[in-house]
Amino acid sequence: MDYRLIALDVDGTLLDDDHRLSDETIRTLRDVQRAGLRIVLCTGRGPGSAIPVLEQLGIEGVLITHNGAATVQTPGPEVLNFVGFPMRELEQLVRYCRANAVHFDVNTPLDLFVENAEDEVMAMYERFLIEPKRSEDVLAMEGIVKFTMFSTGEQLDLVQQAFGTEFMLPETFHNIRSGVEFIDVMMTASSKGSALKQLAASWGIEPQEIIAIGNYYNDIDMIRFAGLGIAMDNSPDEVKKAADETTLSNNENGVHAALVKHVLAPLSAGRSRS
Repeated sequence: MDYRLIALDVDGTLLDDDHRLSDETIRTLRDVQRAGLRIVLCTGRGPGSAIPVLEQLGIEGVLITHNGAATVQTPGPEVLNFVGFPMRELEQLVRYCRANAVHFDVNTPLDLFVENAEDEVMAMYERFLIEPKRSEDVLAMEGIVKFTMFSTGEQLDLVQQAFGTEFMLPETFHNIRSGVEFIDVMMTASSKGSALKQLAASWGIEPQEIIAIGNYYNDIDMIRFAGLGIAMDNSPDEVKKAADETTLSNNENGVHAALVKHVLAPLSAGRSRS
């Protein structure tokens, strides 16, 4: 199969557990791009913390950010598409978080806002290269693409149990566990898979010409959409079951291994036969 587009999750997939890119992975992705394939990072991050990863790779292009709620062109950044909403639609959720001391932030296509943040939370933002802006009352904001809760895995387990009981989401919204310590709430129309489908169609690329690689629940729909969906070995079982195959873990250069197997080795074999 001649692939034309590589869709890559970032945290837990492209980066290791220390949020680092290996030199081997960088070289492989540059080789893949030089071979003529498009590389699209598909991440729960916003552009501010995703663009530095793209810069470290030494490539430019389109980013699918906020778990599919905003698609951004680099350099720029220029917002190509986003699915936004007024925060008043999530008033019950905001009041629940305030009452239960669950930290949250709200995201426009390009910026992240908090009402307050303790030192531990600020350390998390620093780790993800994020500089939050302040809002006195997020419920007054519009044009939001994603609402994110950050806490311990145990507390977020309780939050997930509270959906539909202690607070209600409008039918036009869905929530997804994007990491052990993160729950994202977005419009139902927002997902990595739907954003990837729209972007690929705009480029005239068919699903069977796409490789998608990810490691968590928010990656499942793009893994299923792609002609070849690959899960990292550090993925939960549900993600592995959704994939066509599993590669090595994010700490073992799994992205490199998958792209050598499915892109670079076939290209090299084709050149040697010609």
